[in-house]
Amino acid sequence: MKNLFKITVTICLVFISLIKINAQKKGSMENTALLIIDVQNDYFKGGKMTLVGAEEAGKKTQQVLEYFRKNNLPVINIKHIATNEGADFFLPDTKGAEINSIVEPKNGEKVIVKHYPNSFRDTELLEYLQSKGIKNLVISGMMTDVCVESTTRAAFDLGFNNTIISDATATRDRELFGKIVKAEEIQRSFLAGISTLGNLYARVITTADLLKGK
Repeated sequence: MKNLFKITVTICLVFISLIKINAQKKGSMENTALLIIDVQNDYFKGGKMTLVGAEEAGKKTQQVLEYFRKNNLPVINIKHIATNEGADFFLPDTKGAEINSIVEPKNGEKVIVKHYPNSFRDTELLEYLQSKGIKNLVISGMMTDVCVESTTRAAFDLGFNNTIISDATATRDRELFGKIVKAEEIQRSFLAGISTLGNLYARVITTADLLKGK
C-alpha cells in the first residue's frame, strides 16, 4: 500500500513538473511572432538570384514554422515584389516572386508585401504587429545581409525584441574591391555584428536552440 502511495505521489509530481515546464515555455513565447522574410522561388535552385544554402535554410525555416504552428503562435510571411527600375528578380506576376512551397502560408497566415529591404517601410507590418500586441520577433529568411538585417535593425528602433535563427537565413557571395567575399563569411560577420553589445539588435540562436526552448 505504501509503495502504491509513493508511486502515485511520484506520478503526480512528474505531471505537475511537466505542466510547469509547458507553462514556462508558453510564457516565454508570449507576445511573439515569427517573421519569415522573402523565402521566395528566385532565391532557390533555378531562380534568378540563387543563394548559397537556400535549400538548407529553407528546411530550417520550415522547422521553425512548424514549431510556431504547433504552438498556435502568429506567423507572418514577408513577400518582396520588385518595383525599382532595373530589377531582374522578384518581378511582379512571376513564379520567381512567389513564396516557396517549403513555407507556403496556410490557415489565414498573414502575408505582407514589401518593395524595400526594410519590411516596415511603406507596409502595414508595424500596424499589424501592434494590433496583435506583438513585442517579440523571431526572424528567419533571406538575404541575411540585406532584408533580414535591415528589418531587424528597424524592428529594434521600433522597440521590438528580436531573435534571429542563424541557420534559417542565407545569402550569397559578394564582391568588394575585386575580391570575392564568401557567403559563409558574410553570414558570420553580419550575424556577429547584429548581436554585438550584448545582443543589442538581436539575439542569434540556431533552430535547435529554439526547439529546445532556449
